[in-house]
Amino acid sequence: MTESGTLHILFGPQGAGKTTYARGLAEQRSAMTFSIDEWMQRLYGPDLPHPIEFAWLKERLERCHGQIWLVAQQALHSGADVVLDLGLQRRAERTRYLELAQPYPSRTYFVDAPLDLRRRRVTERNAQRGETFSFQVTPEMFDFMETFYEAPDEAELATVSHVCHTSA
Repeated sequence: MTESGTLHILFGPQGAGKTTYARGLAEQRSAMTFSIDEWMQRLYGPDLPHPIEFAWLKERLERCHGQIWLVAQQALHSGADVVLDLGLQRRAERTRYLELAQPYPSRTYFVDAPLDLRRRRVTERNAQRGETFSFQVTPEMFDFMETFYEAPDEAELATVSHVCHTSA
């Protein structure tokens, strides 16, 4: 019987450096990476309504999360490590993934950075369209997601395996 792989769950606000961190972690661990932005862009990017409708976006995020989890479980069962870069902006989402992770060895990572740095990174990513670019995040989208994001409280942080504060 193959030993299960380790599940690495990342969360944090937009622009904190989660995708960059996830890629580095996956390289270190020879792990499979599942990035929600890449999945959303590939599957739904060409159909994105303008302006973005929250209900449209939420439905598709849930579909991607469901499919990502199915594939991640298969990888874990085959012994592969898996890195989930799903944003997990809300406490309830994080709790759900921690519950899903219970049968597997797992670690959680909180990736954070100051607001001004995160806003600058998103603006630069939009302009450069480099390796971690999946889609344009307008200032309005950024501001909306800031109101949506729930930062971890002390009790939640106490359960996190690794806290990473990125800079510059």
